[in-house]
Amino acid sequence: MRVIPPQNPTNVTTLANGMRVASQQTHDESVTVGVWIDAGSRYETRESNGAAHFLEHMAFKGTKRRTRIGLETEIENMGGHLNAYTSREQTVYYAKVFQEDLRQGVDILSDILLHSSLDPKNIESERGVILREMEEVEKTTEEVIFDRLHLAAYRDAPLGFTILGPVENIRNLQRRHLLEYIETNYMADRMVVAAAGPVDHQKLVEYTEELFAKARPSTSYPTSHPSRLGKPTFCEAELLYNNQGPDGCAHFAIAFEGVPWVSPDAMSFMVMQSILGSYKRDSVHILPPEFSSKRSLRNLTLTDTEGLCKSYSSFNSCYTDTGMWGFYAAVDPKATGTIAEELMWGIKSLESVTDDEVEMGKRDLRTLLYGSLDSTTTIAEDIGRQLLVYKRRIPFKEINARLDSITADVVRDCAKRYFRGTNMAITGLGPIDNLPSLASLKRIAQMS
Repeated sequence: MRVIPPQNPTNVTTLANGMRVASQQTHDESVTVGVWIDAGSRYETRESNGAAHFLEHMAFKGTKRRTRIGLETEIENMGGHLNAYTSREQTVYYAKVFQEDLRQGVDILSDILLHSSLDPKNIESERGVILREMEEVEKTTEEVIFDRLHLAAYRDAPLGFTILGPVENIRNLQRRHLLEYIETNYMADRMVVAAAGPVDHQKLVEYTEELFAKARPSTSYPTSHPSRLGKPTFCEAELLYNNQGPDGCAHFAIAFEGVPWVSPDAMSFMVMQSILGSYKRDSVHILPPEFSSKRSLRNLTLTDTEGLCKSYSSFNSCYTDTGMWGFYAAVDPKATGTIAEELMWGIKSLESVTDDEVEMGKRDLRTLLYGSLDSTTTIAEDIGRQLLVYKRRIPFKEINARLDSITADVVRDCAKRYFRGTNMAITGLGPIDNLPSLASLKRIAQMS
């Protein structure tokens, strides 16, 4: 009998302006409270691309009530922590505070979101900070690969934009661009205030109702709703950059169109990712096949006896109406062709996956899903994200039931429907002369 981990209930309240307030009690010393916003780089225009991330920087530069130094001092005196991040479809601001400072934490979050000063002088000084951040990102090959993979797959659609935006935009974004982004995206019904820890839900509701009273619902700006964007086309494309590369490795990623968060096949895609797994040359020993639970890992450990594959990982990115699924690898240039084809055969082999392999994939996925919820921050993150994408938090019992329903037949059917003869996107960076063409790799996927 499978044991389902204990899970305290998630309390959810919807305010009059459409903002949702959610919390889960845990036995911790501190509380993580944050605001999850249904807004990211996908909701920018080509002219404003980079605005969401720029706003993340500006949030900590002062408000109409708090100077930058005053904000930093207040957080420090509370013994708290304030952070934020931006993705393609979500923007998050959160604070980690002690239980007695919950109201103050919510007050700070509402202040930086609704009353940021956006001082022109700070905007000018922050340009340099972001440009230096962009330089660091460009040195991180994996981030560059995934940005270019999105560009290849979605082309001119906003989902293909980078989160940081182009250099030209960072140099030219003005205060009006940032204000326009706030006015069209920071809507009450596109926000979730989520908290985890020793938190009183009713008090959290009262504080949010009081401090976010000025947040407007989408009805006051109907054209801002994300549904106006339309589903982007997943294109078949190659985007290759043949150069020496920083580490001498050939880096490449291959993707198929995945599924959105709410797809009936979303859990099957997670299981397929788990079956393929990941590989790192320096941390995995060569093992006989009976000791390996990963199909592609088993293939690599048998064929990569010379250590020509530095690393590879499967990935599964879900969005509102589409997704991206595939693998990323860093390899010795002379083995690029062999390993790329080996990994494609790993994907192809999902069409003949065994019951044991599916059970192992499900077991590993359960470990990942449950094991990741080990702090108030990760629990609050799980609550906020799920309320944005599913409109509710899915309990462990339901997750288990969904996983139990996935059989080898289900996985084999998904692999055939989504990967055989469908569009592929590929991007590469480094000495990639030996990388097979998209057409030759696609032939493997098309085989019956």
